[in-house]
Amino acid sequence: MEVRGWIDGDESGREMLSRLLTDRPYMHLPPPFHKLPVRVGNVVELVGPSPSAKTTILMHSAIDCILPQFWNGVHYGGFGHLVFFIDLDCRFDVLRLSHMLKNRIILANRSSNCNAESKSNTDYDEELFLASMKRFIYIRCYDSFEFLATLKTLHHQLQKEKDAQGIRLNFMMIDSIGAFHWTDRSSMSLNCQDNNRKSISLQNVTITVVEEIKKLLLVHPMIVIATKATILGNRYAANEVKWNLKRPHSMDSAASSVTNSMQQFLHREYMPLVWQSFVTLRVLIRTAGSADDHIVTDKNCNKCVYFSEWLLPSLGFADKFVVEDAGIFCAS
Repeated sequence: MEVRGWIDGDESGREMLSRLLTDRPYMHLPPPFHKLPVRVGNVVELVGPSPSAKTTILMHSAIDCILPQFWNGVHYGGFGHLVFFIDLDCRFDVLRLSHMLKNRIILANRSSNCNAESKSNTDYDEELFLASMKRFIYIRCYDSFEFLATLKTLHHQLQKEKDAQGIRLNFMMIDSIGAFHWTDRSSMSLNCQDNNRKSISLQNVTITVVEEIKKLLLVHPMIVIATKATILGNRYAANEVKWNLKRPHSMDSAASSVTNSMQQFLHREYMPLVWQSFVTLRVLIRTAGSADDHIVTDKNCNKCVYFSEWLLPSLGFADKFVVEDAGIFCAS
């Protein structure tokens, strides 16, 4: 009867848009994702050398998700939903996450009370902190087999958390998707050559990862954000830029050549094609390269500026932002 009702049903364009925006809403995330609205169902890849604050950006995005929009009359601007964080890099610092969450709570309370000069901890709400941390689900995987086992059993765990807390899952974060790439690639030659069994190869592992995530997205509509480290860092890209500047060409072609060189050296694709085609949005992050790329916010604090550029879709310009424990802010 439900299928027959769906076939025979009719709705206006306004009703259809309202239904789609309710089931798969757009999320306005902090920099570097702020230029485009990220929608539930998108697979976002955050690319950059190490270090370029990729994990910190994931933490701030997770905090935006687990914090409620309002709590005891105070506006926190969060979504109040679940986050599932898969740590493949095995360097996640939960103490830093808790410290950042406390700073966000204190900052919002001080802004609400118009008491920004106060340095006391009376603005800290422990009940809100505990309620928010319960929405952050963390798991660590040490190899591709643990990662695959996690994805295959994730539906039951997510359903259990949704039923227990009565809220939906909005984000699955993977840090970082290429952590086991080179280990799996080097061990391909050690696989047992058995014609009766499917070979364990880098390609097959990636295909299975993508298939399992697709299955999860059908049952649990959410945003997937995965970080990926680049092969070459800023130093090699800078050397390539210098080499291009020495070559004879016009000013316009020089600027275009420099931009292309930076992109090519900072983002040399090494993931299998099945993962590349699965990604719907891609952002490139890089650190500042000179003393001019730092800003001074007070007499004793010199903060680094990061640059972000959308590669998929290509927007053709770079943004500056500053990463702090209290949040991520655009830099002029």
